[in-house]
Amino acid sequence: MLRRRSQFFVLMDNALSVKAEKEEEQKEEDPTVGPFEEYLQMLLKLKLTSADQFDNLEKHTQWGIEFVEKYNKFVKERSEIEINYAKQIRNLSKKYQPKKNSREEEESKYTFCRAFFTTLNELNDYAGQHEVIAENLTSQIFVELTRYLQELKAERKSHFHDGRKAQQYIESSWKQLEACKRKFERDCKEADRAQQYFEKMDADINVTKADVEKARQQAQMRHQMAADSKGDYSSYLQKFNQEQNDHYHTIIPNIFQKLQDMEEKRIERIGVCMKTFAEVDRQVLPIVGKCLDGMTTAAESIEPKADSKQVVEAYKSGFEPPGDVEFEDYGQAMKRTVSETSLSNSKEGKEKPAGKIKPKLWPFNKKNKGSGPEDFSHLPPEQRRKKLQGKIDDLNKDIHKEMDQRDALTKMKDVYVKNPQMGDPASVDPRLSEIGQNIEKLQAEVQKFEGWLAEVEERMPSKSDSHRRSGLYEAQSNTAVSNNCAQDRESPDGSYTEEQNSETQVKANINPNTIPTTMPDFDEEFDDDEPLATIGTCKALYPFEGHNEGTIAVAEGELLYVIEEDKGDGWTRVRRNQDEEGYVPTSYIEVNLEPNAKGAMTYI
Repeated sequence: MLRRRSQFFVLMDNALSVKAEKEEEQKEEDPTVGPFEEYLQMLLKLKLTSADQFDNLEKHTQWGIEFVEKYNKFVKERSEIEINYAKQIRNLSKKYQPKKNSREEEESKYTFCRAFFTTLNELNDYAGQHEVIAENLTSQIFVELTRYLQELKAERKSHFHDGRKAQQYIESSWKQLEACKRKFERDCKEADRAQQYFEKMDADINVTKADVEKARQQAQMRHQMAADSKGDYSSYLQKFNQEQNDHYHTIIPNIFQKLQDMEEKRIERIGVCMKTFAEVDRQVLPIVGKCLDGMTTAAESIEPKADSKQVVEAYKSGFEPPGDVEFEDYGQAMKRTVSETSLSNSKEGKEKPAGKIKPKLWPFNKKNKGSGPEDFSHLPPEQRRKKLQGKIDDLNKDIHKEMDQRDALTKMKDVYVKNPQMGDPASVDPRLSEIGQNIEKLQAEVQKFEGWLAEVEERMPSKSDSHRRSGLYEAQSNTAVSNNCAQDRESPDGSYTEEQNSETQVKANINPNTIPTTMPDFDEEFDDDEPLATIGTCKALYPFEGHNEGTIAVAEGELLYVIEEDKGDGWTRVRRNQDEEGYVPTSYIEVNLEPNAKGAMTYI
């Protein structure tokens, strides 16, 4: 089988051919060098050339391994840079995230603030992609190259060990050949001397025949020894030539070829790693592009006009601009009167000297510091109306919570009355009484704030928001407002001041005795109005007979409609058809509520 000769061995042959030509030239110049000595010199030069090639290859492959280690270190440092960069980006995004306070809710109204918050979130996702880059660089390049370096070093060590071993073997064979050659040379010289001695003895007439015969036998023995040495030298020379041929044409080329393949694989592996290095970044580009698109979309969603309208709505006062200031003629001896449309207050004009009055234009009045009175009278009309409406909404939410708790406790008490073994009905009464008192207080607060709200809306130019007033206070507030709306409450700085008589009248109209101590149950309201809307479905897991009043019997596996959730008392209100509904134990059914259903609030 033909073996592919490595490039290294081809280079070595070229070098040897050049050296052979030089040796031929030297041989022509120096005819004293014999063919045998020339051949031995050639063997020595081949041996030295092979050793030099191994040294060069060892240096080159070691440099290749050091290059792989350097590139692996480069990838590791790049991965660390990506990790640190992602960490800094996350810290930056976290630093500028809105804090959990009232200011956050105020800032979220503006489109540019929402766009900035979106940019921070997208930036956080952007940092996550750099963490992905670092993770992929470590797993796909650094770890793989570290393992490959160990295999490469082991393979290189094995190849050079085989080469050194083959080199030592051919050197040992060459030394044995040298020993055979020297023995053959020595035996030849001894045979020549023995032959010369025999010829001398044979020519001498004074030497006995026995001595001549002895010399002849000695010469024959030496010639035989020389012939044996020649045969040994010839056979070992053939063996050495075969081993040398195998060494330089098979063993060494194979080792060089393995080293060349190892080197090509190393270079190819470096190329694959460099390609992976670029692909790791390319893989995250679509997601990074989405993050950048999200930032761009957030920036494009900014609406300057909408934000400016938000500022106007937040800070508009509701005051009417002042009228023209009347001309006061100081040249005539007449009593000067202050214009009703003047910015100065008539009462202050009477109490203070005219020379010390310093009226201010109403848009630049300073706001009163501090929390202000309970009725927000220190605020402009529009701001005061918003504050009062927000306060009323909060109180109504608290009332609904209290009423839900009262309904749940009432149902629990009914269950205890019908099933005494489940609990004492009297144990619920203290809590019911406490909740009733809380509801009365909250309703009184609502009526008080509704009265102030009605006064503000009566005084404002636009009455389009009059629907915010509750019907409970409307009849009482109309009388109070009609008696007090003519009074001037505007102070010089543009704030409201409540008159004592108006507060007294409002408080007098709100009679605590008229507040109902108990609110009607939701069940009674639902009976008067249309049936409750379904908020989901349920499936009966167990049969329930429903002997008690208000319950409904169900069969196992039956499907029903849920119209009211469990409020903490263990009962759920269900409907079988338009006329048949009632309560069943929550533990007896499996409830599936609709995602957007607006059912009763769950008692917590």
